[in-house]
Amino acid sequence: MTEKTRYSDEELQEFKELILKKLEKAQRDYDIIKADLDNSDGNDVADTSPTFKVLEEGANTLGKEEAGRLAQRQMKFIQHLQAALVRIENKTYGICRETGTLIPKERLRAVPHATLSIEVKTQQTKKK
Repeated sequence: MTEKTRYSDEELQEFKELILKKLEKAQRDYDIIKADLDNSDGNDVADTSPTFKVLEEGANTLGKEEAGRLAQRQMKFIQHLQAALVRIENKTYGICRETGTLIPKERLRAVPHATLSIEVKTQQTKKK
């Protein structure tokens, strides 16, 4: 029996549905973060004393920075999911980009945008 080199169309469809669900949720989360970031100036601090105003402005700045980082991470996740959909269309989804072997289904279900087998990923992490 020969070793399987790619997932079947049915298996790819299963992964596509999983990714589309995750993509929809990720996009909703991104929209919430962006809306929060865009509306973060809604509360005015004009009626507080100068000391509290400075502290509150500092907290607002930190909050904006954190929300900005969170938005960037979420957008990166969305892009990874979109790239996974392209790999599904190209029928290259689930193939480790280092070894050329199939990434186990369990890993892809947990991390649907994975491009490395767990062994390769573990080795890379150990090197860092």
